[in-house]
Amino acid sequence: MLVDQSSLDDAGVFAHGRGEALVQTIDFFTPVVDDPYAFGQVAAANALSDVYAMGGRPLTALGVLCLPDDLPRTIVAEILRGGQDKMREAGASVIGGHSVRDPELKFGYAVTGVVKRRRLLTNAGARPGDRLLLTKPLGTGVLSTALKQGLLDAALARRVSRQMTVLNRVAAEAAVEFGARAATDVTGYGLIGHAQQMAMASGVSFHLRPHGNWLLPRVLEFAAAGVYPGGLDRNRDYYARDVGHGDLAEPLIRALYDPQTSGGLLLAVPRRRLAALLEALRRRRVWVRELGEVSRRGASAIELKRA
Repeated sequence: MLVDQSSLDDAGVFAHGRGEALVQTIDFFTPVVDDPYAFGQVAAANALSDVYAMGGRPLTALGVLCLPDDLPRTIVAEILRGGQDKMREAGASVIGGHSVRDPELKFGYAVTGVVKRRRLLTNAGARPGDRLLLTKPLGTGVLSTALKQGLLDAALARRVSRQMTVLNRVAAEAAVEFGARAATDVTGYGLIGHAQQMAMASGVSFHLRPHGNWLLPRVLEFAAAGVYPGGLDRNRDYYARDVGHGDLAEPLIRALYDPQTSGGLLLAVPRRRLAALLEALRRRRVWVRELGEVSRRGASAIELKRA
């Protein structure tokens, strides 16, 4: 066992074969978009993300489906078709799965991938002096909540849905190629939660300089109005005790705790390799922002400062 649950990493990693290892993960959830085909794509991209966050390549997947008795078969078929198409894009084979009756619809996958041990990325590799990068804008939880409340215009709803279906494959390949030292994907615990897990696993502190350009449009507006998922407050209740919030505005702080669906990668990269990785990501049309830097462990795992 190379990576287990003790470091709260994105997936388990088991040595298998000469110089290689298996990467295994599972993730499933309730719908975050209205369109069933898009929901299937989002669920697949989200499950695959854990493999990419380890620097791995997905091989196979098993579907996990919980469905109400009265759910029309046409909707189920579209969910499965969306997931299948996204898995095909990733080069992974869906080889089976399991379904159960449930009052609430849920869907996702258990994914198995492979990684060369020398290219393995974990959340425990960040070192003082590293720079921190993020590869997708934040705010999917806030905007999905606004969508459920009928507050989101059609164009922004399409943008959020499209972002959640984008695979982290290209970002992960660039991170491995250009020498990132550590990685995690930003999902249900929000940026702060996943950054804190990464900092604690690495024995360091992260110094972040939050900015509005880290966010999708209208996220600050909705966060200020109290339009956000219940998971945001739960994240804050749990993680805030090891965060120095500085004097940031309240809506921006809320956005940093927002639970994400199929979020981007949080990368720690040595300073000397930063420029090359940034250029590689931009050349490959990956959205990217520089968040701050890593230091020796201080009073808090996460220190927030004005940009």
